[in-house]
Amino acid sequence: MKRPDEETRMWHVAQNYSSGELAVLEAPVPSCRPGGVLVRSSYSLISTGTELMKVSEARMSLLSKARHRPDQVRQVLDAVAQNGAVATYRKTRNRLDSWTPLGYSLCGVVVEVGEGVHGFEVGDLVAAAGNEFALHAEVNWVPRNLCVRVPDGVLAEHAAFSTVGAIAMQALRRAEVQLGETACVIGLGLVGQLLVRLLVGAGVRVVGLDTVEERCRTAEEGGAVGCAGPDPAGVDRLEVLLRAGAPGGADHVFLAAGGASNEPVELAARLARDRACVVDIGKTRLDLPWNAYYEKELDVRFSRSYGPGRYDDRYELDGVDYPLGYVRWTEERNIACFLALLADGSLDIAALVSSNHPVTEAPQVYERLRTGGITGVGHLLSYPARDGSGPVGADTPRPTAPSAARRPRARDGAVRLGVIGAGSHASAMLLPGLASSGDVALVRVATARSLSSINAQRAFGFESAGTEARSVIEDYSLDAVLVATRHRTHADLVCAALESGKAVYVEKPLALSHEELARVEETMARTGNDRLMVGFNRRFAPSFLDLRRRFGEVGEPVALRYLVNAGRLGASSWYLDEAEGSRFVGEGGHFIDLLSAWTGEDPVAVCAQHGEGQDVSLVLRFAGGSLATLTYATGGSRRCGKESLDVLGGGRSAHLDNFVRTTVWTERGRQSRRSRTGPDKGHRAAVAAFVTAVRTGGPMPIDPASLVTTTRTTLEAAR
Repeated sequence: MKRPDEETRMWHVAQNYSSGELAVLEAPVPSCRPGGVLVRSSYSLISTGTELMKVSEARMSLLSKARHRPDQVRQVLDAVAQNGAVATYRKTRNRLDSWTPLGYSLCGVVVEVGEGVHGFEVGDLVAAAGNEFALHAEVNWVPRNLCVRVPDGVLAEHAAFSTVGAIAMQALRRAEVQLGETACVIGLGLVGQLLVRLLVGAGVRVVGLDTVEERCRTAEEGGAVGCAGPDPAGVDRLEVLLRAGAPGGADHVFLAAGGASNEPVELAARLARDRACVVDIGKTRLDLPWNAYYEKELDVRFSRSYGPGRYDDRYELDGVDYPLGYVRWTEERNIACFLALLADGSLDIAALVSSNHPVTEAPQVYERLRTGGITGVGHLLSYPARDGSGPVGADTPRPTAPSAARRPRARDGAVRLGVIGAGSHASAMLLPGLASSGDVALVRVATARSLSSINAQRAFGFESAGTEARSVIEDYSLDAVLVATRHRTHADLVCAALESGKAVYVEKPLALSHEELARVEETMARTGNDRLMVGFNRRFAPSFLDLRRRFGEVGEPVALRYLVNAGRLGASSWYLDEAEGSRFVGEGGHFIDLLSAWTGEDPVAVCAQHGEGQDVSLVLRFAGGSLATLTYATGGSRRCGKESLDVLGGGRSAHLDNFVRTTVWTERGRQSRRSRTGPDKGHRAAVAAFVTAVRTGGPMPIDPASLVTTTRTTLEAAR
């Protein structure tokens, strides 16, 4: 019988962003999740623009990377202000010193169809897109809207170009070209070459400009009437060619070049006619020369990747398509159109296939591309079939479960722990403490993405890594499971782990609805396994515990005021996904639990007011008469601390400032203390308390009944 850790392995190209190292790793095959298909790659395309830029960026020094990405430096500074230098350093280090994927365009064969997906069958040849999905790996999980069936007659190596072809096609659509117009393409890399061919096929007279002579000749073979370099003689020649077809210059100029030079945008103004359209495709410098663009009243447009749907999780991940009558061309439709042009012979890209290499040679191929040892624009990685191998799927044998769920028991040795989910929070805040504990054996980790599991295994020393959550749930050698996945999965995974007889530590929230919470309660009652802990870590924070001890017992109800400076979310934040619950449901339990920890009581009543956006204000009454107000607001400064707590009662006052500074006022005066290491919100202490409870068989650190009450109160407040 196959052990649960014997998941099928595959080759996966990855890069360490800290060191710049490129490698072909042996990684677990991804699971086939609902809403997508599992694709075994035939060919994947190397993007000589986007990917080589990423490879070069990874080779920079830390200071050069910071200069290159000032937006990320600002995010780090904001994080330091809210979470402290130590926590921010851990998160930043984990992100930099880890394997990241490469690739975003491939062609392969469907080997498994996920739940809820229609229109695909096992054995279909498909083109796939996405820099998180169509990777340089033997097997990829691809959402339905980023996958298109390849028409008969189209070679797989040509279909692998489809994503980049969709980028070029979207630029053409943004320009709104018409038959008989003229266009200039600046930058004749892969996108530029495809754009030239698409424009010619649309009846447009095309000229091109590039610093590489070979690329100029390739574009002319693709139908351009003439191409030249950016030197004065070359530009003069292009002006003559343009005016021969359209007096005044190009109707459209496409910026398909990259780099730090402002020359492309300056040349665009020179070559464009009055009121022409300039479309930016690549990542190039755009310091617009005001006089030149103003005098010609040029229309500057941006072309965003493959088309409408890009960067929209509802479209890309959830498979919600845009109505055809309102959005004619989406990512998926652009890819399908590109494939249709290949199928009917309207577009010929055979000359663009410059080389083909086995995936195992990827590091050497990237290095030769970087140093100029390989020329051309279209380079493929191929994936020969492995005899007798196949992706892990529904037919994978499962270990036999015990006839009845057992209650976790105390062990003489270390607690054998399995982890489901190892994202940035778990890797920075939870796993370091577990890895350094002599009371824990990190046995198995499972993540949705292959490289995430490899990174976690490499960083924390797990015995095995995979992509199947059930490999952790069904490993009956484990004592406990830590669940650190997206919110929508928590309740299901908690119930499954409790039924398998394990103790469970789950990151908040425990549930997203009253129905899910009732299911968790029913599972604990039915199995007799209530060994449950939710990651309400703030009650374990050293500064909070010290402040509570110094405040002491006052023998009467107290008044509490908790202010949370939650901050605004970015437009792409997964917190905005309705399927993950509201933002307050995801985070509010932390603060309600801390108030309960101070009073030593559960809330018995809650009144909530909801403001604009995600702002919430609560009034809570506790069993002993204490009252608390909790304000969860998003409009504050990112450079201000996230949380503050004030307590008044018995002639005393206490203040907690973002788990760094604490102050107690009594009749004898004021006493203040400050943490020397920055904010410590109790993550390490919380998981340590859980491990101790599992190892000794003692009670859970927080009464399961209190966990349920806190979750129910949070749901009621959100409702």
